[in-house]
Amino acid sequence: MFRPNALKRRLAAGRRALGCWTVLGSPPVIELLAYCGFDYLLLDQEHGFGEPSALLHSLQAMAATPNCTSVVRVPSNDAHYLKRVLDAGVEGVMVPNVETADDARAVVAACRYPPRGRRGSALGSARASDYGISSAKYKIEAANELLIVVQIESPKAVENIGAIAAVEGIDVLFIGPHDLSGTVGQLGDLKHPEVAKLIARAEEAITKSGKPMGTVPHPGTTWREMFQRGYQMINAGSDVGRLRDAALADIKEFRSVYPE
Repeated sequence: MFRPNALKRRLAAGRRALGCWTVLGSPPVIELLAYCGFDYLLLDQEHGFGEPSALLHSLQAMAATPNCTSVVRVPSNDAHYLKRVLDAGVEGVMVPNVETADDARAVVAACRYPPRGRRGSALGSARASDYGISSAKYKIEAANELLIVVQIESPKAVENIGAIAAVEGIDVLFIGPHDLSGTVGQLGDLKHPEVAKLIARAEEAITKSGKPMGTVPHPGTTWREMFQRGYQMINAGSDVGRLRDAALADIKEFRSVYPE
């Protein structure tokens, strides 16, 4: 269903956006989370279950929620994969491990029709254009409505933030703190001095660029604290985390009351 991108407008207006990461690829779970009122759901196809054709039911599950935007994280900077999720009708894409301005330009080109890019056309049949019903409108407005998020996940990317942010069409720079920590041999230790320094440099450079900055809450911090640090786009947990933690809490309480 082609519609105005509520998340893109929210971020462009300088407002904060709270989302939820989803990795299970379950349409009923995605529908439930969308109805809860998140500004967006991140449908993870890098580490989560599913591939482009599996998106259909997830996107249909979100279609009845006018203000919850769908964002798919693709496995890599792959023009063919991006083309397929775009044709499925996703409203935003997140591309991992973008390290240079050339990488960023390749993302934008894959997401736009000629002459502005090199996306192949299925305007007459793709779900993105309402199966061709809205093809004329979609052809004109698709580029402006799509949200493009790139992930900063390496020291090389941190060095190139200014150039990446300057690429026309890039909407959000999203720091991936765990993969960033892994690139300097400190996977998951975000308080390690070298990691903390890298994250601080990335935050400073993105803030200077004027582009919205996103991430996930760091261990021991809340989404409130991350917003206070200048972030605009935060994933507050995940479908797996919410299900796991609630279940573990119930089991822990039960075993304490009725030990075996």
